[in-house]
Amino acid sequence: MRSHSLIAIALACAATACSGGEAKAPSSGNGANAAGGGRGNAAGRGGLNAAVPVTVAPVIQKSVPLEIQGIGTVIAATTVAVRAQITGEMTSVHFKEGEDVTQGQVLVELDKRPLQAALAQAEATLQRDIAQANNAKASAARYKDLQQRGIATSEQVDQITSQAAALEATVNADKAIIQNARVQLDYATIQAPISGRTGLLQVHPGNLVRGQDTNPIVTINRITPVYVSFAIPEAQLPILKKFMAGGQLNVRAQPSGDTGAPSVGRVNFIDNSVDITTGTIKVKGTFPNEDRRLWPGQFVNVTVTLTSDPTAVVVPSAAVQTGQQGTYVFVVKPDQTVDLRTVTVARTKDSDSVIQEGLKPGETVVLDGQIRLVPGSRITVKGGEKTAS
Repeated sequence: MRSHSLIAIALACAATACSGGEAKAPSSGNGANAAGGGRGNAAGRGGLNAAVPVTVAPVIQKSVPLEIQGIGTVIAATTVAVRAQITGEMTSVHFKEGEDVTQGQVLVELDKRPLQAALAQAEATLQRDIAQANNAKASAARYKDLQQRGIATSEQVDQITSQAAALEATVNADKAIIQNARVQLDYATIQAPISGRTGLLQVHPGNLVRGQDTNPIVTINRITPVYVSFAIPEAQLPILKKFMAGGQLNVRAQPSGDTGAPSVGRVNFIDNSVDITTGTIKVKGTFPNEDRRLWPGQFVNVTVTLTSDPTAVVVPSAAVQTGQQGTYVFVVKPDQTVDLRTVTVARTKDSDSVIQEGLKPGETVVLDGQIRLVPGSRITVKGGEKTAS
C-alpha cells in the first residue's frame, strides 16, 4: 500500500509540472508571432511601396558648341637676351627693370675711353701712312722720269713703284682698322634690339661686362602679340584640320583664377609631327594681347571652338550615372515610377552632357537621389524641376 501511495504522489507532481510548462509555452509563442508580424507590416508599409524623394530635370534640345579644350602655355612673340659684344666696365643704365622700351633705345653704356683712344691711335696711324704713301708715289714718278732720260735703271723704278703700292695697301688697312675701332666704340652703347618689356637687370654699373658672356645683361620680351602653345590628342587632329581648312578658327585663353572674359585669338600653327611619347600634337594660337592679360610662361585654359550643333540633346551631367552596364540615367515615367535606361554620352560642356543615343527631348530624368532607386521605384519630386544650363 505504501508503495502505491508513493507512485500516486510522483504521478501527481509530474502532471502539475507538465501543465505549468504547457501554460507558458503558448504565451511565449504568441509574443514572437506578434513581433514578427509587426516587422513584416512595417517593412510592407515603409519599403517597396514608399515613394523616394528625388530631384528631376527635363531633357532639352539646344545649340551646343563643339570644342577642343586643353592647357596651354603663353609664349612671348619675340625674346631677346641682351649681351655685350665687347669687354668693358658698365658705367650707366638708362632703363628701369620691367619697363617698356622701344627698338633703338639706349639701355646700357660701357666705358668708352679705351675704345676712343684706340680709334684716335688708328686715325693717327692712317695719317702717317697716307703721308708715306704720297711720298712713295712722288718718288715713283721721279724715278720713271729719270728712267726715260737714262739715269735710273728699271730695277730701281720697279723697287720704288712696289714700295708705293705697299704703302697704298697699308693706308687701306688703316682705314679698315679705323672702321673696326668705330664699330667697337658703338658696341659700348648697348641699344634695345626690339620693342618690348624688360626683365630683371643681371649686371649693375661698376661691374665688368665680358663680351658674349653666357649670362645676359637683361632679357626683353615682346608681349603684344603673344602666342599660346597647347597640345591636343592625336585623335582630335583630323577634325581640327577639317575645320581649319574651312576657315579661320578662334581660340580662347583663360588664365587660372581670372574671372574676366577670356582672351580671343586665332589658331595659326599645327606642328609637323605627333609626339610619339605622349600621343599629342602641338598647336599654337596668336593673341593680340592689347590688355596684357596673358603673360609669358603663364598656364592658361584653352578652348578651340570648331562649330556648333543646333539640335543637341542635353541633360545635366549629374543625371548621368556609371555602372557595370555603362552610362545610364533614370527616366521618370508618367505614373511617377522610374526606368533605368542606358545612354551614350557624346561629350560634355560645362555642367551639361550631350546625349548621342538613349534619350529624346521632353523626357524627364532623375538628377539627384539615384542611389535609392531601382527600376520600377516610385518617386516624389522635391524642389521642382531643374533644367540644363
